[in-house]
Amino acid sequence: MRVSKQQAAENRRRIVETAGALFRERGFNGIGVADLMKEAGLTHGGFYGHFASKDDLAAEAFAKAMAVSMEQWERVVEEAPGTGLATVAGRYLSAAHRDNPAAGCAIAALGVDAGRQSGTVRRAFTSGLRPLIDLLARLVPGRSKAAQREKALATLSGLVGALVLARAVDDPALSDEILAAARTAFGAAPE
Repeated sequence: MRVSKQQAAENRRRIVETAGALFRERGFNGIGVADLMKEAGLTHGGFYGHFASKDDLAAEAFAKAMAVSMEQWERVVEEAPGTGLATVAGRYLSAAHRDNPAAGCAIAALGVDAGRQSGTVRRAFTSGLRPLIDLLARLVPGRSKAAQREKALATLSGLVGALVLARAVDDPALSDEILAAARTAFGAAPE
């Protein structure tokens, strides 16, 4: 049965969104195509009508997740002029974000996995990372653009690293302590 172009586009969107959440929750290798399609409410056979490979889907899902993150960060900055970095850090380093990787930052959830993926996925990672670095560079102090960029890179690394560590430990008190220390370091209010 043939589907309309509109339905095909909707199916593709659903696959990409489902994959983005499942990859962030389970990792790129934590779910196969058949289970992913089942979660999207579609048949396994329909996958290759949309994507040439799982890597192609992973790259598109990652790019979409990064675009959504960028939109969220931009919205936070617009809503909190003058305190953008502290507000971004406060929301990023929250218990809610830590506890919901499927809806959270793709960098923290998939950064290590991305380094082990194909060039297609790594290019999507790199392309998605650049605008976040640029946004942070506008928020951090510095005597020059180069100094701001350097500070933005360190800030992003610190935010992501703190979230990764807070998710990785098996001690809830230590996890909360990691988030609290990072929140303080980046000028965010206590949670």
